Amino acid sequence: GFVFKTLFVLILILFWLQTQTLLSPFPASPQYQSLSLSAMEARLLQSPSSTYCFSSGSCSINRYRFSSAIPSSPKPLSVSFPQKTRRTTNVVSMSKKDGDIESLSYKGSGVDIDAGTELVRRIAKMAPGIGGFGGLFPLAGDSYLVAGTDGVGTKLKLAFETGIHHTIGIDLVAMSVNDIVTSGAKPLFFLDYFATSRLDVDLAEKVIKGIVDGCGQSDCALLGGETAEMPDFYAEGEYDLSGFAVGIVKKDSVINGKNIVAGDVLIGLPSSGVHSNGFSLVRKVVARSGLSLKDELPGGSTTLGEALMAPTVIYVKQVLDIISRGGVKGIAHITGGGFTDNIPRVFPDGLGAVIHTDAWELPPLFKWIQQSGRIEDSEMRRTFNLGIGMVMVVSPEAALRILGEAKNGDYVAHRIGEVINGEGVTYQ
Repeated sequence: GFVFKTLFVLILILFWLQTQTLLSPFPASPQYQSLSLSAMEARLLQSPSSTYCFSSGSCSINRYRFSSAIPSSPKPLSVSFPQKTRRTTNVVSMSKKDGDIESLSYKGSGVDIDAGTELVRRIAKMAPGIGGFGGLFPLAGDSYLVAGTDGVGTKLKLAFETGIHHTIGIDLVAMSVNDIVTSGAKPLFFLDYFATSRLDVDLAEKVIKGIVDGCGQSDCALLGGETAEMPDFYAEGEYDLSGFAVGIVKKDSVINGKNIVAGDVLIGLPSSGVHSNGFSLVRKVVARSGLSLKDELPGGSTTLGEALMAPTVIYVKQVLDIISRGGVKGIAHITGGGFTDNIPRVFPDGLGAVIHTDAWELPPLFKWIQQSGRIEDSEMRRTFNLGIGMVMVVSPEAALRILGEAKNGDYVAHRIGEVINGEGVTYQ
């Protein structure tokens, strides 16, 4: 009897275990818990509320894949979004590790360009047409309104540390008006948003003074703005900024890149420094270097803080003047995404660019950033402007005229490359 009862209990236990196995085919280990999470992400991507995608204002679309590794998962749980990759690089002179010191990167500093690209791609399905440097709105007559918005990112952190507040408003204006002028638009007006925990009137006045200066440089009106005082939201003495610019262009004069062909020339206009993007990586480099912002920039003639806080160049007047004489087919504002992601945004499908890296001298600031951060060439080219803040794609005839004027001392411009067949950007 005892043996029979024991066998009966064992059978019941085996039956119970088999039932649990059928209900839950995977052990409750962290590995499989994470796999279940991947499956959930895939389901969310399949749901009607989350299939929207949006292309980044500063980057090209790269490949993304969310897939479930759970054996026997249904097919719909594996979702992929293959896209054309618009970036290649030929030269990498920095290794990921140099003497056991790991190279710094934008993503490692907390900014994931690919995640931003994915968000923009999703929004583009809700608002088709998103993805240009500026948004065009047709008026009843023969013109478009062109609008743009931006901030100055974590360059503000350096403003707080250096106490340089009177030029950060120029950066704010520049980031928006430089975007809308890529369509050939003349800026009409600008609006700002200034937010802080406790309003310091003297400090705010310095910031707004810079905005007024920026509007003067771009021939647009400071139409108004918003001052938001939000207790406990920001650290003492800190603030945030955003700006909004609106311009106008004739419908038959829009610069849109549609007429670009292989053989067209890339003309680069110099930057004043880092401008207003990439500062999350810059701050990591400063921290690693051991230098103070008051120390002299190695190879430069100013302090490190002054070099980093140099206001963004406002290209509006120069670019509109060059456009007025013909031959300009496309314009790229070199901000987040650098050369690698921004230049292809103005090309028709099937075209790319070759950049001659010896066409201009890399400024000392960027040499120091790369060396101190052990940053790879490809990362530098996808994060910073490297001394060229605006790239115009022009006909060969227009290039001769522009470079001739530069040679006469009217302004500085460099022939930095050409348009070629085949997508992406290569470097020689």
